[in-house]
Amino acid sequence: MSRSDAGDRFVGDVSPRSPSDALRGATATVVGGGIGGLAAAASLAADGADVTLFEQGDRLGGSANLIERDGFRFDTGPSWYLMPGTFERFFAQFDRDPSDYYDLERLDPHYRVFWKDGDRADVADDLAAVRSLFEEYEDGAGEALDSYLDDAEEAYELGLERFVYTDRSRLRDFVDLDVVKSGRALPMLQSMDDYVQSYVEHPKLRQLLEYTLVFLGGSPYNTPALYSMLSHADLNLGVYYPEGGMYAVVEALRDLGTELGVEFRTGTPVTGVDATDGGGPFDREFTVTTPDGPVRADTVVSNLNPAVAERDLLAPDLRRHGDDYWDRSTLAPSAYMLYLGVEGSVEPLEHHTLVLPTHWDDHFASIFDDPAWPDDPAYYVSVPSRTDDTVAPDGHETVVVLVPIAPGLEDGPDARDRYRETVLSDLAEFTGVDLRDRIVVEEDACVTEFAERLGAPGGSALGLAHTLDQTGPLRPGHRGGAPGLYFTGGYTTPGIGVPMTLLSGSQTVDALRADAESDRLLPASVPLPL
Repeated sequence: MSRSDAGDRFVGDVSPRSPSDALRGATATVVGGGIGGLAAAASLAADGADVTLFEQGDRLGGSANLIERDGFRFDTGPSWYLMPGTFERFFAQFDRDPSDYYDLERLDPHYRVFWKDGDRADVADDLAAVRSLFEEYEDGAGEALDSYLDDAEEAYELGLERFVYTDRSRLRDFVDLDVVKSGRALPMLQSMDDYVQSYVEHPKLRQLLEYTLVFLGGSPYNTPALYSMLSHADLNLGVYYPEGGMYAVVEALRDLGTELGVEFRTGTPVTGVDATDGGGPFDREFTVTTPDGPVRADTVVSNLNPAVAERDLLAPDLRRHGDDYWDRSTLAPSAYMLYLGVEGSVEPLEHHTLVLPTHWDDHFASIFDDPAWPDDPAYYVSVPSRTDDTVAPDGHETVVVLVPIAPGLEDGPDARDRYRETVLSDLAEFTGVDLRDRIVVEEDACVTEFAERLGAPGGSALGLAHTLDQTGPLRPGHRGGAPGLYFTGGYTTPGIGVPMTLLSGSQTVDALRADAESDRLLPASVPLPL
């Protein structure tokens, strides 16, 4: 796929990164090989640093990982490829293009929706068809959709240029004329549901415009209307699939890093980080503890979620937040996930399928208000084998089911067995696809796996929800508790999702470079602003 086919264009010209004199030859350690860590490692290497990335797992990717079993290939985490221009922008920094590493296919329909009252709809890769779909449910909704998407496009373009591509992770960064002028396009102070209702009233249409909030770990009632921009990403820019699955993006970042000279050490956990006064660009020398012995570094970038890193990894004088800060935060949902290798056809399930109750308030209440296993779940089903015949053996389908649930739920064997039957029975009743007698490969993941494998507080599957008080400068920034220490990934700005964590990796290194080139470094004892 060429750049001209990708959909959205990245904003502005992006030149390849040139090495920074301040970082040339500096030793940099990246802790964690998720998307943000991989992006930061490549950016550091392009800036002239000597980079080593440590990953405790045997495979890179973090939550964006892979299960390969008996001819089936399952993405364990992200499965939607949105905002293709953001990927182009990232690779352009290295004079490369995503197509150098993987091919994309644009999906049509973007997704299929089954409502539990027997209704069904396809969201096609054709705005005229989507406009007609809206008009079927509500008179005037087609015209309202046009107006909504015009505003969403403006929010997207201004939001990415002024709030996302430009890192504004500190309150002082918002005291800027461009940001003030952006206020008319970014109605942040009302909820998504209130905002969407100002355009359309039918509950099913509101669901179609609000479902993307699941990708951000929020609900329509606690996520700001800023994220209406995702409707532009979905309905205007298109939904894509990288051949081989989303793990192809991880493999591309690994290959990019290798080309730039990054050393990857998998199966190597980092168990401690300390620092002493020393030389280097930050006048400090870090000691990174690994099973193979201590490693010296001039700078450390952590892709671990900051809550775990500050509690379990960093020396006390390197921490920026106390436990109470993380205890007060709003976690994104966890998830109950089934990875199923299925014999035979699963039609009419599409590559992306949503199964929704006509009223989903109770499901969101069971996540954010009164934590419990949802009685009437809203959930997502991914069948990448409908698009890619390499991810399942002949005559079989690769099926992943994801049900958002509250973090911290008890998820022992009995609870999982009960909920497995609930979900598979629900799927059979409301889509007509009964998988129960055709499953040849099965694995699951839930709160326990997210907590143990990824160290996620409460077993959250995504991190910090994008609530109003955890958005923009109110979200943890990239700078750690001491010069030379940085954080990247979905817990930091700009937030959750593969495009955002890619940007997070680049922005972290931009902040690191700016600090290394500055003579105004703050001493470790001075609290750094969020």
